[in-house]
Amino acid sequence: MESQQKKSQEETTKAKIEEYKEKYQEALIGGGQRRIDAQHDKGKYTARERIQLLLDPETFVETGTFVTHHKNQFGLENKKYLGDGVVTGYGRVDERLVYVYAQDFTIMGGSLGNSHAKKIAHIIDQAMKNGAPVIGFNDSGGARIQEGVDSLAGYGEIFFRNVNASGVIPQISVIVGPSAGGAVYSPALTDFIIMTKETSHMFVTGPSVVKTVTGEDISFEELGGASIHTLKSGVAHFNGNDERDSIQIIRRLLSFLPSNNLELPPVLEPTDDKSRMDEGLNSLIPDDNKLPYDMKKVICSVVDHGDFFEIHEKWAKNVVIGFARLNGYPIGIVANQPPVLAGALDSEGSIKASKFVRLCDSFNIPIITFVDVPGFLPGVDQEWKGIIRNGAKLLYAYCEATVPKIAVVTRKAFGGAYIVMASKHLGTDVNFAWPTAEIAVMGSEAAVNIIFSKQLSKAKDPIKEQQKIEAEYREKFYTPYEAASYGYIDEIISPEETRPKLIEALWPLLTKRELRIGKKHGNIPL
Repeated sequence: MESQQKKSQEETTKAKIEEYKEKYQEALIGGGQRRIDAQHDKGKYTARERIQLLLDPETFVETGTFVTHHKNQFGLENKKYLGDGVVTGYGRVDERLVYVYAQDFTIMGGSLGNSHAKKIAHIIDQAMKNGAPVIGFNDSGGARIQEGVDSLAGYGEIFFRNVNASGVIPQISVIVGPSAGGAVYSPALTDFIIMTKETSHMFVTGPSVVKTVTGEDISFEELGGASIHTLKSGVAHFNGNDERDSIQIIRRLLSFLPSNNLELPPVLEPTDDKSRMDEGLNSLIPDDNKLPYDMKKVICSVVDHGDFFEIHEKWAKNVVIGFARLNGYPIGIVANQPPVLAGALDSEGSIKASKFVRLCDSFNIPIITFVDVPGFLPGVDQEWKGIIRNGAKLLYAYCEATVPKIAVVTRKAFGGAYIVMASKHLGTDVNFAWPTAEIAVMGSEAAVNIIFSKQLSKAKDPIKEQQKIEAEYREKFYTPYEAASYGYIDEIISPEETRPKLIEALWPLLTKRELRIGKKHGNIPL
């Protein structure tokens, strides 16, 4: 009798295990092989394939595998899929813990319902508790219409967590398919957006709605493709050539970022000579101060092995931002780019730099600023675009930042833009200048025309007189020595020694502690 009972129990257990295995295999297949094949035919990976490509081999631990929706209206009772259209879990990237979610387009177009949203919200909650980055693969047709306001509630839950996690853990969004309507705002709240060439699109309203409302006939790619958002709107930071390239960008980003705001960024063993100099920098600045040069040559000369990871490379190119290392230590770089708008600050460049400065400050990454700025870009268009408000964002960001801040003035630093670009007056710790630096209220021609207008009007030869006065003005004010005499420049350095000078200035700042007045938060001029 006992043996028969035991045999019966074993058979029951075996049947339950078989049922589990069948359901697990059902979950792995998502929306079915036909839809998986359709995904591959579009040149896209499945949700699980993306996660496997991102994480270190055999480190993925899935959560919420058997979650389903609980709706029974509009035919949803016949569309219950395990996982509910999103794969969630955690694993490792270069042996570091990360949390990840990937929307599964093979299940109802990756549409977001309430259970789907709860899985994503849970992952962000876990990442916050355990101090680890969150990476999200977005491939979704948007809100699940059949669930009505319950799907919108799901988006709200995610947005709330994105905001709470901001500045606490790194958040990276990868757009690998459509992202429309409310779906775009979660990526917009994260630290980085990576889009994939040709297969990803982001827009609040799609082409059909645009045509109905405005009469404009436009394609998905023209409205919200990767090229548009990396070049024109600045919504996306990177444009991967394909999904594998986008995933490599994620891994590289993570190599510069700490896991959370309480940790320091990952430091590598230095393999580049910290005393290395570059005599080529001594002849980089043209004799004619109106001629441009490539600031990226300065950056690549100074950082370890010339390895500069540029961010927002195609948008607002008058300002350069990105990550690099100095003697193995991660740094954020902000620089003016003289070949584009003469390096002047405009609305878009100010927004680009200010968000990056705040990101670096959030995650304990020192900021190195290379300055060659003739001023804010003049013009009706800029004034109407809010250059006052947008320039103030960069001013606010530098003032707010308490991480180590070092600046190098290579050439022009004029007017209000001199102040904004990490001047000593904004709490920058060390300010260097090359002998070629020109620090003044404005350009010599404009200054002379204002200060000496009466003298010029009475001169027998106004042109010759202006040239003479300009030469005197430049000799007195167009050097870094005036600013250095007031302590606004800590040291004037030879261009060739920029790298060792930066390294020596940075290392004592790595233990910097700066306390600010306690407050709920400031009111940045958004």
